[in-house]
Amino acid sequence: MVNNIIKVLLLVVIIVLAYLVVESVMGPVRFNKEVEKRSNAVIQNLKDIRTAQMAYKNIYGNYTSSFDTLINFMIEDSIPVVRMIPDPNDTTFTKTIRDTIGSRDVVDSLFSNRKNFDAHMIRYIPYTDNVEFKMDAGIIEKGGVDVNVFEASAPYDIVLKGLNEQRVVNLIASKEQIERYPGLKVGSMVEANTDGNWE
Repeated sequence: MVNNIIKVLLLVVIIVLAYLVVESVMGPVRFNKEVEKRSNAVIQNLKDIRTAQMAYKNIYGNYTSSFDTLINFMIEDSIPVVRMIPDPNDTTFTKTIRDTIGSRDVVDSLFSNRKNFDAHMIRYIPYTDNVEFKMDAGIIEKGGVDVNVFEASAPYDIVLKGLNEQRVVNLIASKEQIERYPGLKVGSMVEANTDGNWE
């Protein structure tokens, strides 16, 4: 009788230990997969913000810090359709003339290849309860020249909310340790670039 109890207890201990070993391997794997899935969705929104900001700057000469302004621009404004034709007076065939032949809605021009694209959703960080990206825009001086800049960002503590807290803390700490932004962002308010920190 005692032998049977010991056997059952040993079997339970073996099962628990086997589970812990499997979980110690699979836990990080599941976490990394979820981080990748969420990061890809956030990166897509950041790329969309960058595309819209660059189009906005081409029309208005500066970036905007307002999602309302940017989304309204995407929905209400249009981009001129320009055709480049050779200059008939140029015998070297090196000069061209820009001929505006019409215009297209911004959303149709920039996002026509995206199925079910909704301009209103670019302001929200995916996998959150409609938490907005932080977005700023302004002018900085570089080499004695004023340069328009913008930045949109989403910190990991918001992007990865609901995942294993210790792993999120470790990921944030690893970015801060090498003086990197602990999240995903595009553009910069201190440098004249429109790159994403994932590129």
